Amino acid sequence: MSPKEGGALARKRYSSKQTASSPTSAKQEEEMKNHQNLVRNISSADNIKNKRKKKKQNKAKPKRYGLMSYWELPEYMKDNEFILNYYRADWPLAEAFFSVFRWHNETLNVWTHFIGFVLFLGLTMANLLEVPQVADLLAFFSRSTPISAVTNVSHDFISDMEFASSVASPEMGVTYWPFYVFLAGSMFCLLSSTICHLFSCHSHPLNLMLLRIDYAGITTMIITSFFPPIYYIFQCDSRWQFIYLGGITVMGIFTIVTLLSPKLSSSEFRTFRALLFASMGLFGIIPAIHASVVNWGNPKRNLTLMFEAAMAFFYLTGTGFYVTRIPERWRPGWFDLAGHSHQIFHVLVVLGALAHYGAILVMLDWRNSFGCDSN
Repeated sequence: MSPKEGGALARKRYSSKQTASSPTSAKQEEEMKNHQNLVRNISSADNIKNKRKKKKQNKAKPKRYGLMSYWELPEYMKDNEFILNYYRADWPLAEAFFSVFRWHNETLNVWTHFIGFVLFLGLTMANLLEVPQVADLLAFFSRSTPISAVTNVSHDFISDMEFASSVASPEMGVTYWPFYVFLAGSMFCLLSSTICHLFSCHSHPLNLMLLRIDYAGITTMIITSFFPPIYYIFQCDSRWQFIYLGGITVMGIFTIVTLLSPKLSSSEFRTFRALLFASMGLFGIIPAIHASVVNWGNPKRNLTLMFEAAMAFFYLTGTGFYVTRIPERWRPGWFDLAGHSHQIFHVLVVLGALAHYGAILVMLDWRNSFGCDSN
């Protein structure tokens, strides 16, 4: 056999082998595809099971949001550079609500004003329901203070009070709506502050809105604080009631409108906001001097001035802490959880409101005893 014939025979044999083996390779390819599809189906089923397990785990164990440092905060939350840690940021509303039971740098800010709100709510209900032992704080002071003027204050006058804006008699027309206006303003301020400090970590828009409500609450508390003393002291001369109450109301509206600006809610305008609030408080010096002159012979004058002086001291001292950021300014990071300036400010605001409440009780007692003719 020639070489050419041998080569041709070899090529024929090779081609026959290829054709013979081709059905087998096709079957193998098909089996491989089926195997790959089976593996894919199994892996996808495993993935679905894993996802379901993760969902169940997430439902069983909700995500616990962590606290962060000052440098990790979004810009809109950077208010006090001397408080370094334990911040909340971008928390859902539910997490923010339940954080009232967790330790962070707003915990005491929330609780100080919430306790104050509950206290004033209790005093309001005690006065409306005529419970003198609870409503008359002077009864407590009389047992613990040797001042004779305090011990002479009647503990029974609250029981003689009628509901809200009732009138005692034409000769001694003592109405009580200014008293309740003050209590309502105080409760609004304390509650709005509590909500602001609890939920302002949710988002930037909510943070801005709550800050404005908080400032409106402070302004409302200052305005309503003027109503009882001015109304009762100048009850016999309605001109001065209109002048002084109208003046402080206009100042309050101007303050609220001014603070609606988002820029004025930022930390750089902290001193400006404090000056606005302080100017409203200092407006009271004018009617206070006038009232002292008009009621020079009032036997309760000194006691009233004592309570009002205590109120002014608490408010002004609290404003000083708010502006200067003492003590955290001296030791950054030491007072992150407790003892920083805003917490001290909150406590002093509640004490100032209680001192003013005591002064109003004295005024009510005096007005129940002395009408315009006998004053």
